[in-house]
Amino acid sequence: MNPQSQTAMPSYTLNCRMNQEAAALERLCQVVRVRGFRISRMSMEAAEDHLDIALTLSGSRPIGMLRSQLEKLHSVVDVALQEQAAVRSVSA
Repeated sequence: MNPQSQTAMPSYTLNCRMNQEAAALERLCQVVRVRGFRISRMSMEAAEDHLDIALTLSGSRPIGMLRSQLEKLHSVVDVALQEQAAVRSVSA
């Protein structure tokens, strides 16, 4: 019999503005994944020359590290942390 454990994993919402370029969204998702975060919700709105993206993420690593890495992408104009909450995760 496996005991079940509950852990609270922080949840974050990042608002990101990017220049509209080929594969920009793919690069953003790759950085999120490589830095150990999971996207639970994503919405995107395209304007003439940019993309406005809202990401709801969960992960146990510092969000500042991810934000810093996203800001280094040449297509990223701005990254803003919106809110923080707790998400419960159950693993067997």
